[in-house]
Amino acid sequence: MACASFAKLNAASSQWIGQQSFTQRSGSSASTRLATRRVSLPIRAGSYTDELVKTAKTVASPGHGILAIDESNATCGKRLASIGLDNTEANRQAYRQLLLTTPSLGEYISGAILFEETLYQSTTDGKKFVDCLREENIVPGIKVDKGLVPLPGSNNESWCQGLDGLASRSAEYYKQGARFAKWRTVVSIPCGPSALAVKEAAWGLARYAAISQDNGLVPIVEPEILLDGDHPIERTLEVAEKVWSEVFFYLAQNNVVFEGILLKPSMVTPGAEHKEKASPETIAKYTLTMLKRRVPPAVPGIMFLSGGQSEAEATLNLNAMNQAPNPWHVSFSYARALQNTVLKTWQGRPENIEAAQKALLVRAKANSLAQLGKYSAAGESDEAKKGMFVKGYTY
Repeated sequence: MACASFAKLNAASSQWIGQQSFTQRSGSSASTRLATRRVSLPIRAGSYTDELVKTAKTVASPGHGILAIDESNATCGKRLASIGLDNTEANRQAYRQLLLTTPSLGEYISGAILFEETLYQSTTDGKKFVDCLREENIVPGIKVDKGLVPLPGSNNESWCQGLDGLASRSAEYYKQGARFAKWRTVVSIPCGPSALAVKEAAWGLARYAAISQDNGLVPIVEPEILLDGDHPIERTLEVAEKVWSEVFFYLAQNNVVFEGILLKPSMVTPGAEHKEKASPETIAKYTLTMLKRRVPPAVPGIMFLSGGQSEAEATLNLNAMNQAPNPWHVSFSYARALQNTVLKTWQGRPENIEAAQKALLVRAKANSLAQLGKYSAAGESDEAKKGMFVKGYTY
């Protein structure tokens, strides 16, 4: 499937990608060329366009960001194992109930990305998790990709599967209450990245985005550039610019409505094993440079992933990026950088639920302030400063 997908991307030989007929002859007249030229009319998201734009703006609202709790059952199991709990549906439900029923969470969180299991789950009292979110004015979202698999013909790189059946699944997710979607693919700098891997990532994201919009879901576009490696920040910038130029090329080719998408990029940082650590101001400078060169202002929101940074690092870097006005809402879509302290506070004990929920509010508020450019790291706990990078991390 990867090879077939890549074959479509060869604009030099594909009539499907091209915007005019390849049956023209070099000696044909101007009138003949006009007659044989294809007319390319943009196909937009149809009846959902206004709703998509409204949803994207709601999620990208001042002082708000996204809580990502879309870990697969296997990854959630690893988190639970870290506090001595078995990976059972009941334990996953208990943890997600703790998160999604946190009082006043909607003051700082505008969207929550759920795993499929969670989208259909309810609290132990029978209230749907989707309804818990709606009561806090939090938009429910859904992870729709099917994970990473090896990409044949590449330099030990991956591609993301999940396009098969995506339209029907998206329609069902919409009926269940989801209003945005997430698809995560990755790019590895130590592995190149190869042109094949970059094009496959960009093409898959574009197809997913078009299918999502066609079914009423705002697509979060996430080509994560992994932290793995010892490369300098300049190399990350170079790769990020290449990746995002490809992504927006294919988003346009697929007639995706830019006003109805959200981005989830990696921050531009040195590799996790690089000898020199960059300051928040340097990371902000390089990241905003990349965004301004590649992201149209029509896009309403940039919701950064934390990618293994410590809770405090992710917040400090976001705050540095919001010290001056940006063309887009620059915010967060954090998983570990919102949940790490929460999980360790909870420890699976009912008597710790309230304290764990307060810990979540502390992190959510900190990142809300960072989105507004008003965060201070004074008083941050040692736990919040611990890095969470894992080499070769998988979801």
